[in-house]
Amino acid sequence: MKKTACAALLCAPTFLLAAERDDALKLPDVLISASRQVESRAATSAANTVFTRSDIDRLQPSSVTDLLTRVPGVQVAPSGGRGSLPGIFIRGTKAAQTLVLVDGVRIANATSGDSGLQFLDVDQIERVEVLRGSRSAVYGSDAIGGVIQIFTRRGNGQGLQPRLRLAAGSNQTWQRSLGLSGGNGATRFNLGASLDETAGIDSTGPSYASDADHDAYRNRALNLSLSHTFNERFEAGLNLLESRGRHEFDEPRGSSPQVPYSNFAVSSLGSYLDAQLADRWHSRLEVAHSENRDDSRDKLTHQSTPFNTYRDQVTWQNDLTLDDDNSVLLGADWYEDRVHAATDFNEDSRWNRAVFAQHRFQGEHFSTELGVRHDKNQQFGGQTTWSGSLTLPLDTRNDLLLSYSEGFRAPTFNDLYYPNFSNPDLKPEHSKSYEVQWRSQLTDSSRLETSLYRTDLRDAISYDAETNNMGNVARARINGFEMALDQQWGAWTSQLGLALIDPRDQKSGHTLARRARRTLSLDIDRQYERFNVGASWQAVSGSYNDEANNAPIGGYGLLGLRGGWAATGEVKLDLKLDNLLDKRYSRNLYTYQGHDYGYREEGRTWLLSVTWTPAL
Repeated sequence: MKKTACAALLCAPTFLLAAERDDALKLPDVLISASRQVESRAATSAANTVFTRSDIDRLQPSSVTDLLTRVPGVQVAPSGGRGSLPGIFIRGTKAAQTLVLVDGVRIANATSGDSGLQFLDVDQIERVEVLRGSRSAVYGSDAIGGVIQIFTRRGNGQGLQPRLRLAAGSNQTWQRSLGLSGGNGATRFNLGASLDETAGIDSTGPSYASDADHDAYRNRALNLSLSHTFNERFEAGLNLLESRGRHEFDEPRGSSPQVPYSNFAVSSLGSYLDAQLADRWHSRLEVAHSENRDDSRDKLTHQSTPFNTYRDQVTWQNDLTLDDDNSVLLGADWYEDRVHAATDFNEDSRWNRAVFAQHRFQGEHFSTELGVRHDKNQQFGGQTTWSGSLTLPLDTRNDLLLSYSEGFRAPTFNDLYYPNFSNPDLKPEHSKSYEVQWRSQLTDSSRLETSLYRTDLRDAISYDAETNNMGNVARARINGFEMALDQQWGAWTSQLGLALIDPRDQKSGHTLARRARRTLSLDIDRQYERFNVGASWQAVSGSYNDEANNAPIGGYGLLGLRGGWAATGEVKLDLKLDNLLDKRYSRNLYTYQGHDYGYREEGRTWLLSVTWTPAL
């Protein structure tokens, strides 16, 4: 049944009913984010990685950021322990240059540009798609390095299907989650809630005495998805994801001892109307609201520093099938950002309007894709971005892809209006990317995908020593190579990811801060009748914590083991061991009394969980 559903989707994008779209989210060979519609991964021009719910259950990641470390070309650099602020670098670009979506809704903080990915609970997630390379011609601002899209949990079919998961592990970690999904021929729903708590670790070494405590983390998450099909041509639905809690951290760089923590909340609520207006015309209207709230506090004082941003968003998309070979995507976007913060910004809101179009030709001897988008922003005016690709099938097993794409990132409210630090005259950052991909089905059980690319960044926003504030003064060139190899030997499966990058500041020639030149990830799994075992290996080369390349960060390698036992048809036990060799390493540095030290990451940890899915 799964192969039949997959085969039905390996063609030009088409209108899918809610049940069919939910089923597509469970398939590894389709992609939604590249063109905002379900299509075959083989047909898209975007270099991509997909994690389904089955992958998440098999890999047992501790967080979304843990899952992302398995993507070729993606680096994650947290600042110590669970819930800490991560740097996420796709193809050498910084976190604010990556667009993050939840069910199509932008969730990034409009003041800092951070998305809060570290706060999203993997128990509430159905699917993660990662696009590498600019998609600004489809999505506009922020999509310079790529796009990360999270899809909330969906039901598995008709009837009621409850689930309960309990887990305990190192550092007083306790996890509880429960959910209920169900549906019939017309309506589907999924409701889930979870609580994740850990005492954490001491994130810093030498520092104030007040920083010597463990930094705890608590996260409460809620997910709701609901869809209803009125008839064969019209349906509606909504998706909700919310995570809120408390995260403790260290602040050794402060001017005085503190015991800081933050109360956080990341949420997205989206609704949609889908209509097949004609045999060749599918239209989708989405209305959404997202919030990213952070209130930084200190146990030693009455300090409270809220930074809350809110975004309303409307998207109207039309997919037109002109003939068997040609299709057109036409759409319009509108969103407005609002800021409510302890800091007095000169401006606390702005809107962005955009129209976009994309033409696709899929022929026997070659395929093309041409996209354009024009954004008009209340702060900086107009911005037009282009993209184009050419796919050449060399034979039935090999494809060669050539592509060019432009990207941009709008400055954040911090960049523009933060007192004594900002510059209201900043322009958007711009990029141009060139890429060659080779995709090969080497054998029936072996799939290889490679990418060779170059990205030129200009007008990048950075601190300008001459004006003592932010300016469009940085330029960078990033050359890179990526490889993803999927291999199966009988009951054994493996996924190998390799990335080599050369990210350089064009003025100084220095390596961009916190970008490792070489990364490798390997996952090997074996499925027995009722048991499954697996291992993960991650290797990251050294990098520098500063733009002057005076503060080196050492490379590291991490080994993990995992296993599962289906005790009955309803009960499954899972056990994982992370950092099995108890490696002491740092992915980020901090400065205390003029010296650089590495943030601590978790040593050897374990987690034992039991999942109960009773049949009703």
